[in-house]
Amino acid sequence: MAKRFNLELVLKNLANDDTKALEELFNYYYPRLYKFSKSFIKLDDGIEDILQEVFVKIWNHRATIRSSETFSPFLYTLTRNLLLNELRRRLNSQKIKDEISRLTVSDEFQTFENLEYGELKETVDRIVDDLPEKQRRVFLLSRNEGLSHKEIAEKLNISTKTVEYHIHQSTKTIKEKLSQLRLISLLYLCLFL
Repeated sequence: MAKRFNLELVLKNLANDDTKALEELFNYYYPRLYKFSKSFIKLDDGIEDILQEVFVKIWNHRATIRSSETFSPFLYTLTRNLLLNELRRRLNSQKIKDEISRLTVSDEFQTFENLEYGELKETVDRIVDDLPEKQRRVFLLSRNEGLSHKEIAEKLNISTKTVEYHIHQSTKTIKEKLSQLRLISLLYLCLFL
């Protein structure tokens, strides 16, 4: 019959520098912590090293561990914190940053990721300058001066439906031209900044 795990006794022996007590803790908690770690960060590599560090910290702080009631929460919190540290370390790795960027940023943005905002604004300004006079005027009153459709209609003595039509047409034209330049993902940035 298997010997029943007695945490209170194991912690008492651990405080007395008993390496067998550390081995008992390891044998009892390692599978549980491993499963917890896998569910927490979904990584295979590195978990063993993190758990080894957990038990090294337990050994190094054995004299201060007193309560069997708080040991399990302490152990899981320690494990979680070390997992988070590892996750932060990995996220700060330039290789990981590049991979995340590659996977999350659209191709059209990557193509122009080094494009200066000023250059982009100049491109949009040129497109806006090429709009028909009335469209350009309505568009600039809307985007540059922040006027509402109603205010533009009153200022230009036209209907709000006409304002909406000109804004729709100018936005459509700008979108098409930026699309031809593969800058469509930056349209929102230019129109609404």
